[in-house]
Amino acid sequence: MIDPSNPSDATAGAAVSRRGFATMALTLAGLAALPARLLAQGAAGNFGPAQPFSWDILVARAQASARRPYAARTASRRAAPTFDDAARLTYGEAQSLPGHVRLFPTRLETAPFAVGINVVSAGQARPLINTQGLFGAAQNVDPAGFRVMHADGHGDWLAFLGASYFRAAGEKDQYGLSARGIAVDTGTMPGAEEFPEFTAFWIEDLGGPEGRQRLVIHALLEGPSLTGAYAFDTRQTEAGVVQEVKSALFLRKDVARLGIAPMTSMFCFDEATKMDRRDWRPEVHDSDGLAIWMADGERIWRPLENPPEPRTNTFRANSLRGFALVQRDQAFDHYQDDLAFYDRRPSLWVEPQGDWGAGAVVLYAFSTISENVDNVAAFWLSDRPAKAGQRQDFAYRLTWTNRDLAANANARCIKVFAGPGGVPGGDPIPGATRYVLDFQGDSLEGLNRSSGVTAELDLPPEAVLHKAVGPVAGREKQWRVTLDIKTQGLAAREFRLFLKRGGGALSETVIKAIQP
Repeated sequence: MIDPSNPSDATAGAAVSRRGFATMALTLAGLAALPARLLAQGAAGNFGPAQPFSWDILVARAQASARRPYAARTASRRAAPTFDDAARLTYGEAQSLPGHVRLFPTRLETAPFAVGINVVSAGQARPLINTQGLFGAAQNVDPAGFRVMHADGHGDWLAFLGASYFRAAGEKDQYGLSARGIAVDTGTMPGAEEFPEFTAFWIEDLGGPEGRQRLVIHALLEGPSLTGAYAFDTRQTEAGVVQEVKSALFLRKDVARLGIAPMTSMFCFDEATKMDRRDWRPEVHDSDGLAIWMADGERIWRPLENPPEPRTNTFRANSLRGFALVQRDQAFDHYQDDLAFYDRRPSLWVEPQGDWGAGAVVLYAFSTISENVDNVAAFWLSDRPAKAGQRQDFAYRLTWTNRDLAANANARCIKVFAGPGGVPGGDPIPGATRYVLDFQGDSLEGLNRSSGVTAELDLPPEAVLHKAVGPVAGREKQWRVTLDIKTQGLAAREFRLFLKRGGGALSETVIKAIQP
């Protein structure tokens, strides 16, 4: 998570920016389809001798490394010096590794550190020792990461680049938010956040049915406070990309906030945001909400915001079933962007495999005026303190998809608006804010104003100046809740609301930050 207001964060960002390479990829998309010839694993001079490899071997290596003092890496002496050089190396005609893998070059400003690349087959790993033929412009440079191309070569659908960042495309074949291997002290003291790095990868191509690809990617994580072994069993599916992840973490130091299964995204503004913006587009964001699936089945929706100052929200989620940063709004005319295509951005779902125990989902955000800055992070935080000498193991599933996995029979919140309290066209109510929340779903089908539908709200009665709930005329299975909240002097900084009929919930629970 990079906060550009922090000099130390801005420096770190030079090495971990995914936006710089995303922009380059978009600018040179036409080059991405250039043919790639497969480099045989046994190609003379490219690979070193085969060595046994397994999960247990990688875990032992990470554990042994944690016993040694951390040694900061030095930048590659063969890094591409300019944007144009990096573009030619990345997107020029070159050979690929097994699994349709193309390499990213090291680049001085954005990705200066080289990573180890190993190709695995039948329990044997061969290290890549010479990159001749694997980059455009026929140059031999150090790799900073890699991307996996579609079998037909039209573009890539998976990429690992910078620190422990990686991302995948949904079924609409579009990148958006990113994931990380781990988050260390995100949103704590300014400048305290660490960015552990994947320093080496072991890639195994397992093929896949009907042209869909499957790879198992192992990675070694190194950082000042911890080391780690990771395995990503990654496959393309009809609904996007699914990754079965397991990790073994070894702590060198105590960590105040150890974020598990972290993801980062961007929320600049939407059509309901109150800000003085000079932009013709109605909305600009990679994700528009945080979804949480609680152990008891309750589904939470927290609309994202671009806050005026850094803000951390914690949602108690013991033994949770899942959480996600979601791009729920997928209508092109809501964005009107025919270059970035925010309507195609995928959501990312995390589903724990096994019981993670007591903990919380943490949402951290800071202000941004640029869509090129990721200003939102979400991760799970255990109640168990992270202490030096510990081993912590986690397993989870990541699903990169354009489908809303929060959707069930209950209604979803599809829009939230805020403005001055009172009736539009009338005098505003001093010290009050009006909130309008729209819900849509099968649970509302056939219901009308006589059906006994109510809006359950957790604010004190004296703070609620007006509350109305009813169907939206001409909109199928869509209901609207209108609230006037007396925000002046109100202690609560957020409210919880859901639709209810009798003793049963008709909708997910919305947790909305209160605007003064």
